[in-house]
Amino acid sequence: MIEAVGLTKRYGAKTAVQDLTFQVRPGAVTGFLGPNGSGKSTTMRMILGLDRPTAGRVTINGRTFQELPNAPRHVGALLDARAVHGGRTARSHLLALAQLSGIPARRVDEVLGVVGLQDVARMRTKGFSLGMGQRLGIAAALLGDPQVLLFDEPVNGLDPEGILWVRNLMKALAAEGRTVFVSSHLMSEMALTAEHLIVIGRGRLLADMSVREFIAVNSAGFARVRTPQDAPEQRDKLTAALTEAGGYVMPERDGALRVTGLPLPRISDLAHGADVRLWELSPHQASLEEAYMRMTQAAVDYRSTEDERAGLMQEPLPGTAPAEPAVPDVPVEGWYAPPPSAGRAAAEPSPGVLRLRDRRRAAG
Repeated sequence: MIEAVGLTKRYGAKTAVQDLTFQVRPGAVTGFLGPNGSGKSTTMRMILGLDRPTAGRVTINGRTFQELPNAPRHVGALLDARAVHGGRTARSHLLALAQLSGIPARRVDEVLGVVGLQDVARMRTKGFSLGMGQRLGIAAALLGDPQVLLFDEPVNGLDPEGILWVRNLMKALAAEGRTVFVSSHLMSEMALTAEHLIVIGRGRLLADMSVREFIAVNSAGFARVRTPQDAPEQRDKLTAALTEAGGYVMPERDGALRVTGLPLPRISDLAHGADVRLWELSPHQASLEEAYMRMTQAAVDYRSTEDERAGLMQEPLPGTAPAEPAVPDVPVEGWYAPPPSAGRAAAEPSPGVLRLRDRRRAAG
């Protein structure tokens, strides 16, 4: 198990990680999510003893990484698949790591077979593709048969078959009772792989809960309703009936209606009572990606100035945005809070938007 308590890391005036408290338990794949610059890599480096915390403590099975005897036997990690001497073969690279940790040479051939690199074991790694490098990095993480595994973007560069293999590998490792901690930006893959999520933004804990809970908390389910396209009066009639019954109706770009606040049977009854034919009445539950985008939008440091004009900003559904709760002094499991507001200044248009607006006014 990995346990962080009050974990903080500062680089001069910049705070990369602030007061993180969480646990990564064995027996399940735990996803580690957050925007670029949120502190994920710094947190993983502190877990592995590569960076020293400014404050707080992080332990692996009750000990810091430095206190573990023969750490590669206890912890395996993939942080940067490119950190390999290009002049070495895949086998010689793994053999050197094995000799440093007292691991039998036969284990090298075992992990090469596990990751599917046995046929290129004597090829120099400078000729490896990105996906082959990822497989070699995973082999190095598995070399000591550790009980705790950390992977940073493990499917980067892999083809669909490789992604499926990594997904099944992560699940199999967790099913054996190991602790598996995976950082990734691929929300669709995390939805299929992880059971639990730890989400951070700007160095602070935003969520520590199951995938199912995370989606439920950060999304609003709605019904998608469609009426005959050649009868706009029926659409208007249904909108009026749903609104009068307490529902909230929002038109979508393709002509359908997004309805919240009313269950599907009630919507069907109201349509029948208003003598409106329905071409579609279907429930919608947000994906992990949609829930993640809605939750972390205020914690994104790098956003194109085109996003707002292109309609790419993820806005909460009208009437469904939760109030921002206070941040507790000591976060607990299952605790959730949206990222702190960036203040009024964050709501102002960027300088690029202002310059474009001025040019349009001058031209018009």
